[in-house]
Amino acid sequence: MSDEAHTGDGPVEGTPLIKPSSTGHPLHEAVVEACRTVYDPEIPVNIYDLGLVYTIEISDDNAVRVIMTLTAPGCPVAGDMPGWVADAIEPLPGVKQVDVDLTWNPPWGMEMMSDEARLELGFM
Repeated sequence: MSDEAHTGDGPVEGTPLIKPSSTGHPLHEAVVEACRTVYDPEIPVNIYDLGLVYTIEISDDNAVRVIMTLTAPGCPVAGDMPGWVADAIEPLPGVKQVDVDLTWNPPWGMEMMSDEARLELGFM
């Protein structure tokens, strides 16, 4: 399928499902560490190492947008988790505003966990 034939029904073939993060931004590491303070209540590992944080976008004016998922659509904290993440990031010096969006595409899988999370949960 060529780009011209793309109808807008989803990503163009070959387009990554997870948008790249703003890893070069000076606030990126602080935002990652803030995400590591948020835990899924059912799993004793932080959401970043679980692989639930897909993208951290930081604009030139320090507005932060986090695109994340949950371990399952029926997760009991689905309504609360984005607020917990925003509450962890907002106090960081220099952060202008925080938006947290949930996505289910791609679905989370255990292969998204860091080696540290796998070790902690006994999968290594």
